Amino acid sequence: MVTSDSVRQGIAAGLACEHLEVIGDGQHFQAVIVSTAFEGKSRVQRHQLVYRALGERMREEIHALSMQTLTPAEWKPGG
Repeated sequence: MVTSDSVRQGIAAGLACEHLEVIGDGQHFQAVIVSTAFEGKSRVQRHQLVYRALGERMREEIHALSMQTLTPAEWKPGG
């Protein structure tokens, strides 16, 4: 079974993150991902970077991933 921790680890292994939160129920996950890699990228390009980090797991194990992809400048902790 896929866990929030395993999704978090998969993202972190393939994408340098300033901040990373993942919550979910084993099938549906929500993530807040803050990375300098997102700078100058469109929303679609940002999501593609995350999908690439997760690789085959996105097709085979993770049924739904809702994500907020932000640069450090866009992210406001606690806000």
